Amino acid sequence: MIDLAVLWFALVFVLLGTFLFLDGFDFGVGLLFATRDDEEERETLLAAIGPIWDGNEVWLVVFGGALFAVFPAAYAGLFSRHYLLMFAILGALILRGIAPELYEQRSDDRWKRWWGRSFIVGSALSPFLLGMFAANWVLGASTIVSVPSLAFGLTVVALTLVEGAAFLGLKTRGTLRDEMSDYSGRAALAYLVLVVVVIGYLAATRSDLHGALLSPLSLAAVVVSVALVAGVVLASRADRHRAAFAAAAFLPYALVAFVGNLLYPAIDPAVGLTVQEGVVSDLPLTMLTVAAAFILPIVVVYFGVVYSVFSGPADPSETY
Repeated sequence: MIDLAVLWFALVFVLLGTFLFLDGFDFGVGLLFATRDDEEERETLLAAIGPIWDGNEVWLVVFGGALFAVFPAAYAGLFSRHYLLMFAILGALILRGIAPELYEQRSDDRWKRWWGRSFIVGSALSPFLLGMFAANWVLGASTIVSVPSLAFGLTVVALTLVEGAAFLGLKTRGTLRDEMSDYSGRAALAYLVLVVVVIGYLAATRSDLHGALLSPLSLAAVVVSVALVAGVVLASRADRHRAAFAAAAFLPYALVAFVGNLLYPAIDPAVGLTVQEGVVSDLPLTMLTVAAAFILPIVVVYFGVVYSVFSGPADPSETY
């Protein structure tokens, strides 16, 4: 028999990893928007994510919905303790969403400068604050700001930069593509350094996590991350943009596997709530499992179709 509580714990983190993958490269494109001064290049970056970014954000809603439906006590505890942080995340996502829309509404320099900067700020704050939330969740922190939460926030920002640059390697041409390939390799190395810093800090300050840090799954996640970073760097240098993007795509899943392993068997360590204690009763859990078994494959196929329709390099003439 499959332990549905453990299955859904894993699925919740798979959903989180999917959001970090899909919306992660949108955040990364927003960050890389700051490196562009040429208006045609900026329009190319906006055209690359314009048809898909709002669909990618659906996975954050699915993650939150799954956490609420399967582990309602953990959902209530996390969101009540960190409600200011959640409002900040929501505000950053709203800013990231409306900024490119308004950027296209007028052509004067002051207007574009303001909303261009807003797009960059929203794209930076969203992953940073989400990383802080994840760190506070795993560590059972009651405060919003701490050294590990700040470090993990920067780690998630670096991850999105890797993904964004690798994605733009597929969606751009010429010298712009070459620059994006260079950015993806550098960002991948920065991400790896930040992961090492976070692990080192936790090992030095949290003796209760030593067992989880040295567990086979955690070690495997670290080894896989190193291999994927090497893949991004080597593929970017060899102009193998599909391979670089494929390697970058698996990085968020390795990260959430590491985070989930640190958390398990707890679902809310701040109050000592375990997965088995926090899960809903058998009947609704079984109904949710059956529904997910039918719905999730349809959603995955839908996203596959969408991405196939909008595949290929972006054209700056295709406005956002």
